[in-house]
Amino acid sequence: MASFGEVEGVWVERLGGLRNAVRQHLIKEQLAAHLDGLGTALDVGCGQGTQAIHLADAGLAVTGVDPSPALLRRFREDAQSRGHAVRALRGDVEHLAQVLGGERFDLVCAHGLLMYVPDARETVGVLADRAREGGVVSFTVRNGDALAFRPGIRGDWAGALDAFDATSYVNELGATARAHTLTEARRWCADVGLEIIAWYGVRVFTDAVGASTAVDPETLDSCLRAETEAGCRDPYRALAAQLHVISRRR
Repeated sequence: MASFGEVEGVWVERLGGLRNAVRQHLIKEQLAAHLDGLGTALDVGCGQGTQAIHLADAGLAVTGVDPSPALLRRFREDAQSRGHAVRALRGDVEHLAQVLGGERFDLVCAHGLLMYVPDARETVGVLADRAREGGVVSFTVRNGDALAFRPGIRGDWAGALDAFDATSYVNELGATARAHTLTEARRWCADVGLEIIAWYGVRVFTDAVGASTAVDPETLDSCLRAETEAGCRDPYRALAAQLHVISRRR
């Protein structure tokens, strides 16, 4: 199966689709409630910089790290078009010391990374090490407790049955990825000195729509409002495609 790097072009083509619009909006709004007093931010696996630019819009000094030169170039250009001077550095989570030295940040983000690394717990530890004491660490995972939800809603009964006990999957891009549960995320955080201060669901109602489904401007506002409510309410958030965990370094 393909890795993310092999399907990067498909990812870029779908950035304007409904599924991505919902995901990006929810992560931005969920994180916005936890930015008070933060001045610097590191986005690991920043890609084209959507979330990093939102953080720059909020007044943070932003550093983005990603292995893709093409996505970093897009990040720089989009940030400059909005008047932001960001740092866009080539690298990956396994070699942050080579890119950043000993630098630490008020906020450390990884919003599309943990599903593609071999050891998510180790990666969360790396993220925690980059946060200052009292700093915030924000990450997302594919929801391992709800892998059967998307194929089930689509009527793919065989796919749903296969997904109930699965820990990995082939995503809509065609890349092999890993899923993790909230219980696992809680354990990682406890192990590496992070205290979870909030968790949210990302994409409940729109996860089953086709990957190429476009945004409908007439219904987008209502869609985002419904997804925002679902992402912070039980039982809906537990059925989301992704879980967004926000923690603080003790």
